[in-house]
Amino acid sequence: MIVTVLDAQQHRGLGDGGRDLAGQRALDEVLRLAASLEAGSEHPLATAILRGAEQKGLKPAKVEDFEAVTGQGVKGRVDGRIAGLGNARLMESFGIDVSPLATAADARRKQRETVMYLGADGKLAGLVAVADPIKPSAAEAIAKLHSLGIRIIMATGDNETTAKAVASRLGIDGIRAGLRPEDKLTLIAEEQQKGHVVAMAGDGINDAPALAKADVGFAMGTGADVAMESAGLTLLKGDLRGVVRGVKLASATMRNIKQNLFFAFVYHALGVPIAAGLLYPSFGILLSPIIAAAAMSSVSVVGNALRLRNIDLD
Repeated sequence: MIVTVLDAQQHRGLGDGGRDLAGQRALDEVLRLAASLEAGSEHPLATAILRGAEQKGLKPAKVEDFEAVTGQGVKGRVDGRIAGLGNARLMESFGIDVSPLATAADARRKQRETVMYLGADGKLAGLVAVADPIKPSAAEAIAKLHSLGIRIIMATGDNETTAKAVASRLGIDGIRAGLRPEDKLTLIAEEQQKGHVVAMAGDGINDAPALAKADVGFAMGTGADVAMESAGLTLLKGDLRGVVRGVKLASATMRNIKQNLFFAFVYHALGVPIAAGLLYPSFGILLSPIIAAAAMSSVSVVGNALRLRNIDLD
C-alpha cells in the first residue's frame, strides 16, 4: 500500500517539490497524528499508515480516550489534542468543514485511493490517502466467478467515487458505497430474501457482522482476526482466486454426494435381496462374502469420492 499525506494549510503532499521546512513539518505532523490514532489497529489501512510513519522515522504518540466510531473512523486525545481520523461524517461530528480539501480528496478517489480526513483541536489538519494497488489476480478471479454465473457486488464503506473507479477497472456488476456495518447486513438480508445464496468476502472489523450473516463468509488471512473468526472460511493468502476454487470444489463435492447416494441406493436395492437368498430357490445362487464385501456401497462411495483429488480448481 502507498500512503499520501496532504496538509490543510498548504495543500501539498509528500511527493510535491519545493517544500520548505515548515511545510515538511506540517506533513510529518499529520502523518504522526494519523499513525498515533491507528496504532494497535489490525486494519490493513492502519497497517499502511503505521508503516509510512515508520519509514519517515515518526514515532506514534500515546492515545487517551480512544474510540473507534463504527463506519466513520477513530478519535482520541493525542498529546493533549483532541484528534480524529476518518470520513467526512466523523469530521462533521467535530464541527469541522472538509471543503478546503474536497477537491484534493476527489482527485485521490478517482485514482482508486481511500481518503481519510484528519482533524485536530476542531480544525481540519489534513488528509491521508492510502492506495491499495489492485492485485493482478483480482480481475482474473472476478472473470472466473462471472463464468460460473455469479454476480459480484462491491459493498464498501469507501466513497462512491473510489468504488466506481475500482469497479470499472475490475468489471464488477454493482456497487454499494458509503456503507456502515449495519448497511452491509441489510444488503445481505435483501439478497437472501430474493432467494439468492450470498457469499461475502471481507477483511476488516466492519466486515465481521456481514461475514457472519452471509450464507458463506470468506475472510482474508491478511485481515483482522475478528473477520476470520466470523467467517466460515479463511483465504490464507488473501487471494480472491481462493473463492473461485472454493466454489468449484463445493459444486464438485455436491455432485459427488448425489452420485454416491445413487450408487448406495442401487447397491442396496439389488444387493440386499440377493444376499438374503432371493435367487437361490430358482437359480441356486448365493452371494459369497467376498463378492458381498466388494459390492458394498462404501467401496464405490470411497472410490468415487477419491476422484475429487483430480479436479482442476484453477
